[in-house]
Amino acid sequence: MTDVAVFGATAAGVMAAVAAREAGAETVLAGPDRRVGGMVSGGLGWTDLGDTSALGGPARRFYGRVAAHYGAPLWGVRGPEPHVAERLLVELLEEADVDVRLGEREPPEAAVYVDASYEGDLMAALGVPYAVGRESRERHGERWAGRQPAYRPGRHNFDRLISPFADDGSLLPYVREPELDERGWPVEALGEGDGGLQAYGFRVCLTDRPENRLALEPPPGYEPARFELLRRYLAAAGDDLAAPDLLGLVPDLLPNGKCDVNSIGPFSLNLLDGCNRAYPDGDETARERVREEHLHYTRALLYYLAHDEHVPARVRHEVARWGPCADEFTDSGGWPRQLYVRDGRRMLGDYVLREEDLLGARPQDDVVALGSYNIDVREVERTWRYLPEYTPTPAVFNEGYLSVPVPAYPIPYRSLTPRREDCQNLLVPLCLSASHVAFGSVRMEPTLMLLGHAAGLAAAQAARRGVAVQDVDVGALQERLRDGGAVLQL
Repeated sequence: MTDVAVFGATAAGVMAAVAAREAGAETVLAGPDRRVGGMVSGGLGWTDLGDTSALGGPARRFYGRVAAHYGAPLWGVRGPEPHVAERLLVELLEEADVDVRLGEREPPEAAVYVDASYEGDLMAALGVPYAVGRESRERHGERWAGRQPAYRPGRHNFDRLISPFADDGSLLPYVREPELDERGWPVEALGEGDGGLQAYGFRVCLTDRPENRLALEPPPGYEPARFELLRRYLAAAGDDLAAPDLLGLVPDLLPNGKCDVNSIGPFSLNLLDGCNRAYPDGDETARERVREEHLHYTRALLYYLAHDEHVPARVRHEVARWGPCADEFTDSGGWPRQLYVRDGRRMLGDYVLREEDLLGARPQDDVVALGSYNIDVREVERTWRYLPEYTPTPAVFNEGYLSVPVPAYPIPYRSLTPRREDCQNLLVPLCLSASHVAFGSVRMEPTLMLLGHAAGLAAAQAARRGVAVQDVDVGALQERLRDGGAVLQL
């Protein structure tokens, strides 16, 4: 039996394993992952940092290594190329002499466990209760919780009136049928909880350098007719639209002529048909089906934008300059395999971090990390509503997007621990105890690295002292965190 087993080879899992090993614990990092790094090495190159003065400890050291690799000052490179991120994270594990076991669906027996996966499978297997999806406003008294207004202007929504219906009256692909009232009108249900999840997607690394560019090919079963909604949107937008308005295609956004393709406009790489609802509690077969559906959609969308005659020439020619990188994801044809699971299970632990903790930067005596990025909740669904001012007329809209600024706020140790009656030897730094709204900020990879580091140190202390994770000496943990460069107060 080992002292500490970290489940999930995400960047946070790496930080947890390295921290536990450097604290003297025999440590194993295991998981079903194909490669180390999760989204950090899986396509999420352009990193949302928040307040960099709140990023200390392992996050600062990692991005310091990134900067050194490219000969840049700290924070001078917002994100590494995927293969560079993987290499740097593997180096951290090797330097700490962590026992790494990829491709394993269960962790080895250990005194203390850290679930550092995006899915929270170990947490669920141990019987720890959790929530999935967005709650109502009433659940935690949160202004920004639950279903959002039917239309919130911005670049992530349709700014033109587009019908959701095909000529035969059926809904267009990639539009979800809403709940209807007795009149046949969509029910808005503002502020109600519905279990909705932020959109998933793939963050694709593309290049416009011919010597490293693979061709954009149509996936098997490609059906351009499925993009009828996009065709209508492009036709309505006309010359007002460019490729960056859809995909965030910016030359040299990442080093060496690469770009981390993001989801910018109302019709983007985010798949909004609701298929991701099968992911959090699904078995591996169901999850693989969700991954494949997202990958097929991603490849089909990029090919459509680069080749279809209905796409305005300006956009088509811009997208056609790009393709997957020959030197990235070489075992899968240049396409990433890590699905961006923005939202899944969230533990119901000792303390549920919520909106007011973030907006008011509520002090926490047991703070182990600071968060600082906006409450960033991506679209939950694409559906439709009637516009009564236009006769009425049905119109497509994207619902659920939030971007709410927050100050740097403390994250308590209690949000990483289950309730004592549920489990006493588990720490959960990714699927932590937080509301859906609060998780929209905490979910940023640099913040998760900080939480992984804290969980690793706490796990080592619990294993060494033979105590429950709820009985860890938080003062000693905070001292160790500060000694390692962590920032616990600004």
